[in-house]
Amino acid sequence: MKNLGVIFKRELGSYFATPLAYIFIVIFLVLAAVFTFYLGGFYESGQADLNAFFNFHPWLYLFLVPAVAMRLWAEERKSGTIELLMTLPVSRTDMVLGKFLAAWVFIGLALLLTFPIIITVNYLGSPDNGAIFTGYLGSWLLAGGYLAIGSCMSALTKNQVIAFIVSVVACFIFIVSGFSLWLDLFSGWAPQWLLDAIASLSFLIRFDAISKGVLDLRDLLYFISLMAVWLLATAIVIDLKKAD
Repeated sequence: MKNLGVIFKRELGSYFATPLAYIFIVIFLVLAAVFTFYLGGFYESGQADLNAFFNFHPWLYLFLVPAVAMRLWAEERKSGTIELLMTLPVSRTDMVLGKFLAAWVFIGLALLLTFPIIITVNYLGSPDNGAIFTGYLGSWLLAGGYLAIGSCMSALTKNQVIAFIVSVVACFIFIVSGFSLWLDLFSGWAPQWLLDAIASLSFLIRFDAISKGVLDLRDLLYFISLMAVWLLATAIVIDLKKAD
């Protein structure tokens, strides 16, 4: 746990050592506001809730989270500092978790900075703040899912641009897996249980329920399991490519 804490602090501090962190936060806050108040029709809906805010998060994260994840391992491999990491008395688990948790907390901080939206909706009406809380929790879990996938993709290559593109594609597949257009590709030959399994992988289906205040244990386990699987894959990839 001590090594994990050291890596976590090192990585989290590195985000704020450059202007990139602040640029990311500004872009995230601006886009969140634009999507909520202009594209989401917040005022036109006449409802005191944040559905217009949360509905765009899967698509907002599709590009912003891979932009954070692409540097996790690709930058280490390109600069050669990963060789130094491998010589330290730190387990692969601590390295992978430390980097992931630092990036996840960084994204969580950016998400928390949207609190003026909560103040706004409470000023305009009487929203269900419990549903807003679960929406924020779901959004953070969703970001964690994207980030875990991006971490694995970053470990596969030294090129951050390639890591970004592959991460976006992989996350997009998880988004559309519940769409009928996607399922139609398998409906001609796949059994129904397989179609249901593919649909259940959709980020949208899981996140939509949580963002509306329905906190189902199955949805929580889905995101936790997803992150665990992809982080395990990250550790395996790092071991396989450590000689590269």
